[in-house]
Amino acid sequence: MNSLSTQEPQVTIVVVPRERFSCTQQSLESIYKYTEVPFKLVYVDGNSPAKVKKYLQSQAENRGFKLVRTDYYLSPNHARNIGLSHVDTKYLVFFDNDVVVSPGWLKALLTCAEETGATVVGPLVCEKEPVHEIIHCAGGESHIVTDVKGRRHLREKMYKQGHRVADMLPKLQRTETELAEFHCVLVRKEIFERIGNLDPQMLCTKEHLDFCMTVREAGGKVYFEPNCVVTYVPGPPLELTDMHFYMLRWSDEWMETSLERLRQKWGLSEDGYFKTRYKKIGSRRKQTIIKPLVERIKKPFKKLGIKKKWLREQLLSFDKLLNCYLTSSYARKHFLNKNKNTLIELQSSTPQSN
Repeated sequence: MNSLSTQEPQVTIVVVPRERFSCTQQSLESIYKYTEVPFKLVYVDGNSPAKVKKYLQSQAENRGFKLVRTDYYLSPNHARNIGLSHVDTKYLVFFDNDVVVSPGWLKALLTCAEETGATVVGPLVCEKEPVHEIIHCAGGESHIVTDVKGRRHLREKMYKQGHRVADMLPKLQRTETELAEFHCVLVRKEIFERIGNLDPQMLCTKEHLDFCMTVREAGGKVYFEPNCVVTYVPGPPLELTDMHFYMLRWSDEWMETSLERLRQKWGLSEDGYFKTRYKKIGSRRKQTIIKPLVERIKKPFKKLGIKKKWLREQLLSFDKLLNCYLTSSYARKHFLNKNKNTLIELQSSTPQSN
């Protein structure tokens, strides 16, 4: 019998914070509106603001899902590992809190896994609003090549990025691939018995590459399933209460730590791939916070004879200092939180199928 036809849930959706909290309601409601197969849900809430905290508590009580909250911000892999510890189903879906799904999304992922024996299944991931229109990732490449001098280099490529879904979807087919992103990804739970938990030192970037290469090294297979279409809705942080977490999530220290961990773990050369990414550290904050802020305040400063370039440079300098303070402060507090074991389960009811 096809396990998808049974009433007992075969999959747990593990929702984790990505970079902000202001998309929480839109994302969660899309799950319950468009998921047609039975599922369990574990929601990991890493120190969301009061309004979001209250909303999630209410939803957990009304819908019967498990809500796990920490009183400090979480890196994505840390949050995923917390969620993973509560999973008791055959499959799980790692799911970012800014993702919106379409009808039939979960059934398509499960069907692919059941029919192919895949360890990991990634959907057709789109980006930005309007949802489900512009492709972000349709599978891709993630592997290591060795040059004639024995140096190891990472090869990464996302397929069809920037193309319109309407143009490409009729041409896309289910296929084995090398890359699936953590925005939304189905995983066969038994793989963690072989590879252990997700690497906590991969703090904020390229953790999906590390995971997919680890799975494939352990003999698992990664598939792309275009019949599942989801969209991640990226920042900028639209509310002031998003700002602290966003700046930490894309902090210089977390980015540098993640890239260095990836390079050392896989014995990779510090080649053009890494040099380019080191140069881009801080670019997200520059584009989503500094640049819009400069545009908003340039007119009154212009009247004082202050040039836009000077204003931008001063704000960038301040951003560096503030970012350093936030990450060092977080490191101290997080160390204390871990030692005091402050993880709080706010809601632990039996998850219900939809």
